Amino acid sequence: MIDLNELSLKDLKELQTQVSKAITSFSDRKKKEALAELEATARKNGFTLSELTGEIGKRKRAPAAAKYANPADPSQTWSGRGRKPRWMQAALLNGQSPEDMMI
Repeated sequence: MIDLNELSLKDLKELQTQVSKAITSFSDRKKKEALAELEATARKNGFTLSELTGEIGKRKRAPAAAKYANPADPSQTWSGRGRKPRWMQAALLNGQSPEDMMI
C-alpha cells in the first residue's frame, strides 16, 4: 500500500492523473463489454441492437451546393459555409464583391 503522506506534491498530482486515467479506461472497457454482450444477445434472437432500441443511425448532412466560384479558376468553388478559401479572401481584398463570384 502507498503511504500518501510520504509523497511530494508532484508525485501526488501524477498519481491523481494516473488514477483518473485508470478510472476512465475501466469505465470505457466495461461499457464496451456490456455493449458487445447486448449485441450478441440480440443477434442470437435474430435482431440487431438498433432494431430493439429503436435507435436510428446518425444522419449525415448532404454537402452544401457551391454558391461561389473562383473567377481565375472556376473549378475552385465554395458553398459559403465555413472558412473562406484563400482565393475568396484575395478577391475581396482586390475590391471584388461576393456577388461578383456567385455561380
